[in-house]
Amino acid sequence: MQVKYRRILLKLSGEMLKGQASACHDEAVLAEVAARLAGVVALGVEVGVVIGGGNIFRGLTGAGKGTDRVLGDTMGMLATIINALAVQNALERAGVPALVMTAQQMPQVAQHFDARKARKALARGQVVLFAGGTGNPFFSTDSGAALRAAEIGADAVLKATKVDGVYTADPKRDPAAVRYDRLSCEEALAKRLNVMDAAAFALCRDNHIPIVVFDFNAPDSLRRVVCGEPGFGTVVAD
Repeated sequence: MQVKYRRILLKLSGEMLKGQASACHDEAVLAEVAARLAGVVALGVEVGVVIGGGNIFRGLTGAGKGTDRVLGDTMGMLATIINALAVQNALERAGVPALVMTAQQMPQVAQHFDARKARKALARGQVVLFAGGTGNPFFSTDSGAALRAAEIGADAVLKATKVDGVYTADPKRDPAAVRYDRLSCEEALAKRLNVMDAAAFALCRDNHIPIVVFDFNAPDSLRRVVCGEPGFGTVVAD
């Protein structure tokens, strides 16, 4: 099967791992995520993944409740490591080799991020889960995803959401909202479209990495995006 993107960076929210469960992780959701990743790995696609930590702890939320922002962001980064380990376990149970790399030094838990080692692992067919954000406070996991995408030479950043692309307005609130098939980073920023933060846009724009926003819950969605199916998702690129 023809694929459009040979090396991808998939950005998942932590909330997606929670599903309908009251706990941080839903085992059925983890298994489904692993199955979808396995499906594109089988096509020969090299897969990097960045997962948020919002199902466990979100730094901005903590700061709003009085937690020191730097400490809160550190707690959020640790939450992303827990999520990466959970997905690694699900992938290995599905027979897919996986590697967790962290922005922080914690050798008992995972490898410290090294771009050269990450690219080699991807070329071997391992799914590489990049955890711990950028390693610095005040940066979102979107920025972390864009940074890792640039460092590994990804062909695209795939932003998994619960809607089928970027709209002129919130489609859940405005029935007249129209979905974009394609727009530039400058347009997305100027129109204040809530896709990724400005730092992530800048990294992708400057490194000529397209961002594809798509509905992860749609049937066969990841494969359809990887294969570049027309009219599926929104491409943000210059």
